[in-house]
Amino acid sequence: MKKRSEEKRKRKVDILVLSDIHLGTYGCRSKELLNYLRSISPKHVILNGDIMDIWQFSKRYWPKTHMKIISQFFKWITNEVQVTYITGNHDEMLRKFEGFKVGSFHIENKLVLNLKNEKVWIFHGDIFDVTMQHSKWLAKFGAYGYDFLILINQVINFISEFFGKRRISLSRKVKDSVKSAVKFANKFELTATEIAAENGYTHVICGHIHKPEIKVYNTRRGIVTYLNSGDWIENLTSLEYNKGKWRIYSYSDQEFTDTIDVLYRAEEFLSDKTPKELFGRMLQEMSLTTSLKNPK
Repeated sequence: MKKRSEEKRKRKVDILVLSDIHLGTYGCRSKELLNYLRSISPKHVILNGDIMDIWQFSKRYWPKTHMKIISQFFKWITNEVQVTYITGNHDEMLRKFEGFKVGSFHIENKLVLNLKNEKVWIFHGDIFDVTMQHSKWLAKFGAYGYDFLILINQVINFISEFFGKRRISLSRKVKDSVKSAVKFANKFELTATEIAAENGYTHVICGHIHKPEIKVYNTRRGIVTYLNSGDWIENLTSLEYNKGKWRIYSYSDQEFTDTIDVLYRAEEFLSDKTPKELFGRMLQEMSLTTSLKNPK
């Protein structure tokens, strides 16, 4: 009875799109994300790339909240919620498993949805990144630098909030101040919408650039709506589709009763488990999910 009453209190969402969570990095705002995931009841969950940061997964860092997020995904799968994992550049290792399906979970490199009068094209977006195509080592090096900047940012925000000041995002300030970065984001959106229009799509959904957006473009081939789910490092945003409408969800728009620590507890900075052990634990949870769905 208690579980039923809890489910009734959860907000209903037809489609949830999440991207760029980067589990396994210091920048991941896992506690806030976990609060959000537990507050909603989605019918279809689309994980649009860079959910786990496999590039940096060699670090001995995996807080309990990161595993709880994985467990929440498994819980949805157990309850027959459709979960689609679209691969990104930080989890590109999974691209060879395109088409894999178990229960209500499947892995794809792109997805097309037909929603009433909308034809929606969904993919991560790293295909437009020249650095990814020609200098992957440079992109990986930049990812480590970005993670280090986020770690410094956490310390600064801890001090800032202690003195009653607002949180700041150093990485966002750097990107917003660099003209080439702004130009890249604009070109990214324009390229995505033009290709979408040429292929008959009315909507295109991406992640990758960590910039939440809903914008209508009037291309040579017709009108296309561009959407980006943002990220769970700087913006804490997702895309929600409900009752025929898309919107950007922002975590700051809603208050939660759970206390959010500004900084993780010291013992959570280093995990006592290796990446191999962590993946083993995930496989165990998947086996448990399968046995629950198919009892002997």
